[in-house]
Amino acid sequence: MAIKDLFKGTTKKGAGEDTPPPPPVREGAAPAGEKTGRVEALSRLIKKEKPPKIELGEREKSEFEHEQDTIVRKIEKYRASEHGFGRLLKHPVKVLTEQPINTLYVTIPVAILFFLIGAAIVIRDNGVSAIYTSTMIDDLIIFAFFIASVPLAILDFREMSRRRHIEEALPNFYRDLAGMNDSGMTLPNAVHLVAQSDYSTLTPYVKRLDNEMSWNVTFIDAIQRFRARLATPLTDRSIDLIAKASKAGGDVSEVLRAAANDSYEYITLRTDRRNNMLIYIVIVFIAFMVFVFVIYILVTTFLSVMATAGAAAAETSAAASSFGANVDLPLYTRLFTHAAILQGLFSGFVAGQMGEGRAIAGLKYSVIMVLIAWVMFRFFI
Repeated sequence: MAIKDLFKGTTKKGAGEDTPPPPPVREGAAPAGEKTGRVEALSRLIKKEKPPKIELGEREKSEFEHEQDTIVRKIEKYRASEHGFGRLLKHPVKVLTEQPINTLYVTIPVAILFFLIGAAIVIRDNGVSAIYTSTMIDDLIIFAFFIASVPLAILDFREMSRRRHIEEALPNFYRDLAGMNDSGMTLPNAVHLVAQSDYSTLTPYVKRLDNEMSWNVTFIDAIQRFRARLATPLTDRSIDLIAKASKAGGDVSEVLRAAANDSYEYITLRTDRRNNMLIYIVIVFIAFMVFVFVIYILVTTFLSVMATAGAAAAETSAAASSFGANVDLPLYTRLFTHAAILQGLFSGFVAGQMGEGRAIAGLKYSVIMVLIAWVMFRFFI
């Protein structure tokens, strides 16, 4: 055997020699080019390469810009509807009732319009002199006052009642939070647990605070929204202190106890003041009733007798110039009516300032006393 036969498998084949056939391709296997493309795509994905940039045509760009402008306009329209005059148009009842003083934006124009229309009808039927002689003008003024003041008085009383009940529940809420925090709970977990309790008017606000934190709103943001919804002087002071203590990372349970004690002392002092000043409100009502009674006696006895005697004496020429002949009973009655109404109006404001520390809180007393004076002089004198 020749030596070359030993290395037959390793020698280089000549140009003319046949090459062995390629290995058979298995059924279902991907071609070599497709396999290479998949490998490249996989390597690009591993390397987190950005996909090739797609160039938009002019039409696509204009459509995209139009959609963006539409979205921006809708957002701006929504924001405008949540503030100012747009919010009034979208939520008229809510805007007018969230602050009692806001009712004056509607009630004052309505009262003025009512008075002007009524006065025009009276003048048309009785002439211009009715302004000075007819009591219908006084009645129109009284009803216009009721239209402007009764809604404000009712909503102010309702708002003050809401605030009082909320502030009375605050000390218990703060103490419960402090106790849960001392046991090792985080503030969100403590709020979630105390939200199951009953805190009277405060309960819906606590449940909403818990719901906000369940949606991963931070405690500081949620408690600030909680403060804005309550909107009372006591809650503004105490909740802002709690939020700052939580942000600083101090002992929040001690701050909660301090806020609870402060709220309790504030409520106690306010209750003592209201109880002590109640007697002065009663004195204001008694003084007004005495004033009305004196005028009633004066008009029905003294002035009526003087007017009757003057009318009898006026039949004779000798007594025509006497004092009794010049007594104009309707004029004096109207003057005393105005005096009683003004007395009731301002006595109510004084009672509100003395009893609750706010003159506007006495509007409900003013409405009651003005109504008493008007009914007394219109139907009993």
